[in-house]
Amino acid sequence: MSKKHTLNELNNMSREDLITIVLTMQGQLDTLNDNIEKLIEQVRLANQHRFGRSTETLKSIEGQLSFFDEADTLFDPNAVEPEADEVVPARPRKKKAKGQRNIDLEDFPEEIIPTHGVSEETLDAFYGKGNWKRMPDETYKRLRHEPESWTVEVHTVEVYVGTDGYHQDEFVRGDRPKDIFPNSIVTPSLLASILNVKYVNSSPLYRIEQEFQRNGVNISRQTMANWIINSSNRYFSALVERMKQELLKLPVTQSDETPTQVIHDDRSPGSKSYMWVHRSGEFFKECPIVIYEYQKGRNHELPLAFYQDYSGVLVTDGLKQYHLLQDKIPGLTNANCWAHARRDYADAIKAANKADGEAVKRSIAYQALRRIALIYELEGTLKDLTPEERLQERQNSIKPLVEEYFTWVKKQLSDTTILPKGKTADGLKYSVNQEQYLKVFLEDGNVPIDNSASERSIRTFCIGKKNWMFHDSVKGAQASAVIYSLSETAKLNNLRPYYYFKHLLTELPKLRDEKGNIDSAKLDYLLPWSTELPKECRKPRR
Repeated sequence: MSKKHTLNELNNMSREDLITIVLTMQGQLDTLNDNIEKLIEQVRLANQHRFGRSTETLKSIEGQLSFFDEADTLFDPNAVEPEADEVVPARPRKKKAKGQRNIDLEDFPEEIIPTHGVSEETLDAFYGKGNWKRMPDETYKRLRHEPESWTVEVHTVEVYVGTDGYHQDEFVRGDRPKDIFPNSIVTPSLLASILNVKYVNSSPLYRIEQEFQRNGVNISRQTMANWIINSSNRYFSALVERMKQELLKLPVTQSDETPTQVIHDDRSPGSKSYMWVHRSGEFFKECPIVIYEYQKGRNHELPLAFYQDYSGVLVTDGLKQYHLLQDKIPGLTNANCWAHARRDYADAIKAANKADGEAVKRSIAYQALRRIALIYELEGTLKDLTPEERLQERQNSIKPLVEEYFTWVKKQLSDTTILPKGKTADGLKYSVNQEQYLKVFLEDGNVPIDNSASERSIRTFCIGKKNWMFHDSVKGAQASAVIYSLSETAKLNNLRPYYYFKHLLTELPKLRDEKGNIDSAKLDYLLPWSTELPKECRKPRR
């Protein structure tokens, strides 16, 4: 804190001393003004994060925020009820072929309801006796849903015993399906249902327990937790490890991480753990793969262990841990995410004073967003091209825009007359620091422009995390990682997770040897993209 001078002291000071004091005060005032601007930006941004939309697209930023419940905003008393074929929609097409509707609905069971008839007496009374004839019947459809049902399976096993000969007093029993767990009541369908509700629909176990109780079924959440962890260890882990082998063969992969909390992990309370997600590149549609991995931290040694033998492009955000991989793994190239490059600019606009819209549009942050938006707009037109075609178009139309953007960014940072502050400055510096990684997509048509696919893959976990807050144990976190790997990969391969889990829990017990091991070489027919999966595992044709 600077010294306070009395009036007498100031009167007795030399001109040079007074100038020094004034200049010092000006510097302090500038610092205070900068801090005030940062605080205002932080407050506005905090309010935006709390009450506004999280999206960073330019159109959304320019639009108005909505604070209303969907039931209010979407209510329309004049809206037309959807037809049955809209509720169970057909695949978009330009022209409906004759009989196509029946083909679209063939995967759904139908029940023929008794005809809604008109009695002969009623017809004679209305038309006069015999003054009528029957026309072609009208047929319409309604979609019905039945609550879940429960069935107790009663298994009978034939038992025989030798009465004479070489095998006297030896027992022979009929073949029976292998239990998931010895002497357990659980069946593939029951456990698949629990896994689907918890890991696909993001409902915590206590809610599943309550729903079961409302149906007269008493299965504790502890029992369900045991089933989940044991099924992960006994069966699913081997399959996920096999999926990992296939993932690391791909030329482009993507990675992201999100914090999670584990109560009992032998560390001090509040220690951060992380759920990592590794997935196939966004443009790899043939057999997309998602692998979740639980770790106690996010230092570079953790992804290094995962990618130690990898050769290809790894798309990530700007986390320095990923950049270290490029230095330590000869065949790996790190590509950065353009969505993260625009994030600070978007925050700057969100925190700006909207009362002066024209000033906002003249801001450096807005200009940066417009430039990046144009790059995204052109990139969006290339998604259906082959990698070779996409690369050519990027070189022709997008590369000049990218080069011009970085030239412009460096100019803004070098212009000492108007030095950018706050989030705007952060955005400019981020782009300069990450330039080499942000340009990688220009050299490979298989590399996406951002890491949004990884963020989408980890979103289900983040939604679930809001419901159950934390894991109790490391085993529970590891089991979640394994099961999320299967459910998210199943969804990307257009499978119905419930039926896929049910199929896995039917087949995998057959593959365990006497020591409890499963040979990974025998698992290919169970992989989410396998053509040998039963029809019920696949989404109904729309």
